[in-house]
Amino acid sequence: MNIQPLDVICRKAAAAIRTVGQWQLAEQHKVHATDVELKDHNSLVSYVDRESERRLAEQLQALWPGCGFLTEEETVAQRACTVRWIIDPLDGTTNYLHGLPCFAISVALQVEDQLVAGIIYDPPHDELFAAWQGGGAWCNERPIRVRANRRLSDALLATGFPYHDYTLMEHYLKAFRHFMHHTRGVRRWGAAAIDLAWTACGRYDGFFEYSLNPWDVAAGIVLVREAGGVVTDFHGGDDALYGRQVLAASPAIHAAMLEVVGPAFSANE
Repeated sequence: MNIQPLDVICRKAAAAIRTVGQWQLAEQHKVHATDVELKDHNSLVSYVDRESERRLAEQLQALWPGCGFLTEEETVAQRACTVRWIIDPLDGTTNYLHGLPCFAISVALQVEDQLVAGIIYDPPHDELFAAWQGGGAWCNERPIRVRANRRLSDALLATGFPYHDYTLMEHYLKAFRHFMHHTRGVRRWGAAAIDLAWTACGRYDGFFEYSLNPWDVAAGIVLVREAGGVVTDFHGGDDALYGRQVLAASPAIHAAMLEVVGPAFSANE
């Protein structure tokens, strides 16, 4: 089988993702309370999540026949294989259902266990972030880079508040308290994909959160790294994808954040 270049695959995938995102916008005010299910504590899902995932999987399968999938809603068979798409069809479902303009589609391509491409689409703002291995990072076809700031005291950070896994709450609050006192501020939008995309393009200096799934972070990892940033777990390791904790930032700010987050969470190890 002839494999298309990553930039070509990204462009074709982006077109499909944008179409699904525009459909999400059209559906946003049609969803009723009876359409919403509670999967877990504070974890909501609607027909929009599931239909979005089905549409994405169908079109991405056509781009790479025989590929596998790892998806949040499991509307398609979940199987690991040489080539796999990792999909969050609607990151920020709670925001979406409350009419807040902060949600995204997150899609990553994994080949031989390596993340090689990532696309995050923000429908309310019509911003499409894309990156592929060796190709840099882009927003609406304009190149993006992480912010050049080198001082934590000048940094604006993003995080995600624990909303269902409270086991590490005290460790999280220890790091959060430090950043509140020693940065320009900490923001929480409720969509990790957006946080990572905005870190990649320099709106945030860094982002940290725990209890995340691979589909929450896969595309964002590619974006931040291709934009010149660093992505690790809370101890500087390379398990940000499956380790359920992610620390992403420009190199200097990542080092400064790691000095705070690492010790704050090490007591639990």
